Amino acid sequence: MSKLFIGGLSWNTDDATLRRKFEEFGTVEEAAVVIDKETGRSRGFGFVRFSCDDEANAAMNEMKDAEFDGRRIHVDKATERRSAGGSRSGGYGGY
Repeated sequence: MSKLFIGGLSWNTDDATLRRKFEEFGTVEEAAVVIDKETGRSRGFGFVRFSCDDEANAAMNEMKDAEFDGRRIHVDKATERRSAGGSRSGGYGGY
């Protein structure tokens, strides 16, 4: 399984549009445009998860800096989100 980050999306791109485009490269398990909780509008980026790494790599190579839905998009491997935790010592080593 491989997850891609898709940046630079049009404000009009929705989950279904994103899924349809990336299904051209293989089996898409999930396609989601990230929505701002306060405004309900797209934040301009999303994620696509493929069941197969080869399909994800093909999509990334073909769609990187390509025009999609009227915008030039950026496609890259998604990375795990780091926790916002950090140390609880106040940021000064506990001193």
